Amino acid sequence: MPRGVIFVALALISLMSLAIAQNGPTPSNSERKVTSRIAPDYPELARRMHIRGVVKVEAIVRANGTVKTTRVLGGNPVLVDPAAAAVGKWKFEPAQTETTEVVQVSFESQ
Repeated sequence: MPRGVIFVALALISLMSLAIAQNGPTPSNSERKVTSRIAPDYPELARRMHIRGVVKVEAIVRANGTVKTTRVLGGNPVLVDPAAAAVGKWKFEPAQTETTEVVQVSFESQ
């Protein structure tokens, strides 16, 4: 295959990826205040292994302040499920529209 064809193909793939990324949901910078925070369950495995850390979670928050969905953005695999489950139970202050909030859940060795 000629180099020009490969270059054009790569350029098209890059442009399509950029277009898809731009059409996806974009997080807001609203930083709504948490009115009710539920502590995550500390996993027994993490406790035995003295695992500590922070899990970053994206929460889609409805206008009434309840969490619609959560998505883990990063953290220790042993800690991500309890963090996402806890954030799913949090309550935020009401707003006029649905927002995207990024929160961090800290786990300290117990």
